[in-house]
Amino acid sequence: MLDLDWSALWLSLKVAGCATAINLVLGIALGGLLARRRFPGRELLDTLLTLPMILPPTVLGYYLLVLIGSNGPLGAWLQRSFGINLVFTWQAAVIAAAVASLPLVFKPARAAFEGVDGQLEQAARTLGVSEPALFFRVTLPLAWRGILAGLLLAFARAMGEFGATIMVAGSIPGRTQTLSIAIYEAVQAGNDGRANLLVMVSSAVCIGVLLVAARLVGRPSGDARDVA
Repeated sequence: MLDLDWSALWLSLKVAGCATAINLVLGIALGGLLARRRFPGRELLDTLLTLPMILPPTVLGYYLLVLIGSNGPLGAWLQRSFGINLVFTWQAAVIAAAVASLPLVFKPARAAFEGVDGQLEQAARTLGVSEPALFFRVTLPLAWRGILAGLLLAFARAMGEFGATIMVAGSIPGRTQTLSIAIYEAVQAGNDGRANLLVMVSSAVCIGVLLVAARLVGRPSGDARDVA
């Protein structure tokens, strides 16, 4: 019987969960902004937000290290003001996972908001519904399936994040060693049994998430019946 430390799995779930929660807020806000507002630099902002999807993970990790490292602008300010050092902590892994998976949330969110029938929103306005209430009672319920599918894909991406995470969080067993890093370490150590089991666990979690996401995407959305 293989003696397996499950801390890497629980840490990965915690990191992915926290990163997805962050992206829930950022993805909806940024998706709604880019879908509904026209302003100078709009397409540049869209490009910058999409960049983590195509940058090599180690390059993304280097940028984050420059930002939150002890000599970086954010890292130095946190250290000086609050005595917080983010590098080589699980919080750094959350930041890396959130940044790497953000495009998978805000892109579907933007598309979902753009696909909402404007006539329904205009009808709500004529009934005197305020803009905040319109967003939460009409727009968001009509777009929620696309957003939720994006969140599930982002969760799977965060679970598998490796390059940026190892740059800013390292590989400290029980503290920053996520599932992907544990697999890499097991392979490097020649521990094939541990590597095989961790790969199967990681694959099972990601397949489950993708099946749920595919089911959500396959269902019809944007229907007036979705609005309570």
